[in-house]
Amino acid sequence: MLLDNAIPLVADKLPDFSKKDLKASIEKVQQELFQFGVTGVHEAGVEQKEYQLLAELVKEDKLQLEVYVMLRPTPGNIAFAKQHGPLVNKNLIVRSFKVIGDGALGSRGAFLKQPYSDDHASHGLLTTTPEELHRIASIAESVGYQVNIHAIGDSTNRLVLDLLKDIQKRNPDHRWRIEHAQVVDPADFALFAQTGCFPSVQPTHAVSDQRWASMRLGDKRLKGAYAYKSLLEQSGMLALGTDFPVEQTNPFLTIHAAVMRRNADGDPIGGFLPEEALSEEACLRGMTIWPAYASFQEMRTGSLEKGKEATFVILAFPFRVREVFESNYAFKLFIRGRERYTSE
Repeated sequence: MLLDNAIPLVADKLPDFSKKDLKASIEKVQQELFQFGVTGVHEAGVEQKEYQLLAELVKEDKLQLEVYVMLRPTPGNIAFAKQHGPLVNKNLIVRSFKVIGDGALGSRGAFLKQPYSDDHASHGLLTTTPEELHRIASIAESVGYQVNIHAIGDSTNRLVLDLLKDIQKRNPDHRWRIEHAQVVDPADFALFAQTGCFPSVQPTHAVSDQRWASMRLGDKRLKGAYAYKSLLEQSGMLALGTDFPVEQTNPFLTIHAAVMRRNADGDPIGGFLPEEALSEEACLRGMTIWPAYASFQEMRTGSLEKGKEATFVILAFPFRVREVFESNYAFKLFIRGRERYTSE
């Protein structure tokens, strides 16, 4: 099994799919997203050839999704950013780099301040060195790009927050993001407000990980894990997503996980860390206007206002969100209803 920085040793040698197959797959995923009412995505970690593929689909009028692109900070992408700066190509927007700060909690790759509770010999690992992170940050500042940094462990989150202290001094409206902010030392929560860091989280991760998270972290460290309400209180805004294809594309699973703190099967009964649940209104904002702000698009999309682009969905069911999710049975009924409406 290859993890984290070992993956490219094999992945870079694998044959690619044909352009025809890739375009067909993108169009298929686009239709799946439309069925769930998703009108825009933030695409994290795009290579130059992938950007060119998306640009071709825009030119062919086959890409209707709003796509906010985070480029991988490769030499080719850095040259592209220096040449073009922030770029708007109709519904394809490019003005950010995606950096992977550490690994995942499940594989014990997330970089922690203290050793794993179920592996005392390991703290996890950084997949991007602090020196490389500062180099990329300097390039991003010079070309007017945002940086979106994957940080799972509390040590990685602190490292990024310390970096953002300097960014905040030079540019108070930087909107640089921590993607996931999954395990945060409670002593560091205040730094989100102090540094202007924008947290971007995926609530379904909490209910997927609840089966083993306490084994990795121990009960004490869980107090700073999947802490979406605490992050919102510090930052005032919170971008919510699914992280598909790691999780399912269905945004209603995201709402269910954030509000009820339970998975699609209704587990755990009392909710996982229920004190960190979000309100329905916070979920709605976290999937519309706040991610628009997190991608510098709040003046053109994210809310129903005169002069903005009409990227919205009308839901074909007469329920409030809470009524839909009061029972697992009601949730399954809604999923079947969604499939019936979209098939028709």
